[in-house]
Amino acid sequence: MRRWAVAAALLLLAGCATGPSLETRGRVTASPGDSRQLTIGSAGFTEGDLLSQMYALLLNRAGYRTSLIVVADRELYEPALESGQIDVVPEYAATFADWLNARAHGPDAPPVGSPDLDTTMRALRRLAAPRGLTVLAPGRAVVQNAFAVSAAYARAHRLRTLSDLGRSGLKVRLAAGDECVRRPYCAPGLRSVYGIDVVGVDPKGVGTTQAKRAVQNGQDQMVLTTTTDAMLGTFGLVLLEDDRHLQNADAVVPVVNRSRAGGPRVARALDALGSVLTTRDLASLNEQVDSWRRLPQDVARTYLRDKGLLK
Repeated sequence: MRRWAVAAALLLLAGCATGPSLETRGRVTASPGDSRQLTIGSAGFTEGDLLSQMYALLLNRAGYRTSLIVVADRELYEPALESGQIDVVPEYAATFADWLNARAHGPDAPPVGSPDLDTTMRALRRLAAPRGLTVLAPGRAVVQNAFAVSAAYARAHRLRTLSDLGRSGLKVRLAAGDECVRRPYCAPGLRSVYGIDVVGVDPKGVGTTQAKRAVQNGQDQMVLTTTTDAMLGTFGLVLLEDDRHLQNADAVVPVVNRSRAGGPRVARALDALGSVLTTRDLASLNEQVDSWRRLPQDVARTYLRDKGLLK
């Protein structure tokens, strides 16, 4: 099947509730490859789109032909990455390590992500290698899960940190993804680390407009989002500090199919971005897309030019 046809099939699958799983494994023993035509995957949210656009521009400059594909479900794009139907994706080190670990050892496997980046990267590379994946160098940008409440709610209850919320004894309904019910860094961690009385998870997604509106209007009391969310102020929301360090530091990291994009030229091209892109930069880029309504490709190109990475 031609690669464009595979891409179209992936897009179709990503929009369906059910469908066949892509489980074809990459060739684990293959030498690092250097295909001239690379497909870059995006998970379909603003930050993922921006990172994918920047990857494409940098790889184009390095002499590669690139195409972009949106596959919102990791359960689809990770097997496609293994098989070489997708060649490059931006990922988050601790989150991806835990996801691969659960896939290898079952959903109840203890997490392998850590606040220590070196520990996380060792675990991630150990899990990725048997699947034919190469994990490139982590960048400076770190994107953590974060929890926000309305500014009015924070003022009324004198909340600045998650510890403050735990001590308050308030009952909290949390707007988040449905996986929050079982993930140790979400509802279970809020209960065990902070003593927060999470009475339910409202499955509206991570940092979605719907989830933020639910907190804005008082339907829910807190929303799961990220530290690079640029739209909190628009909804009158503020982050509560993770003062007991429940979250692992999730460095942005490119993951590639070894047999197609595991060579040094791809690594050099993408390392150039990782060495300059900061967490603050990424939040600002998100804001330009989400608040200013600029196109991700235009924001990505301007940033790379400003940093001297693109002419």
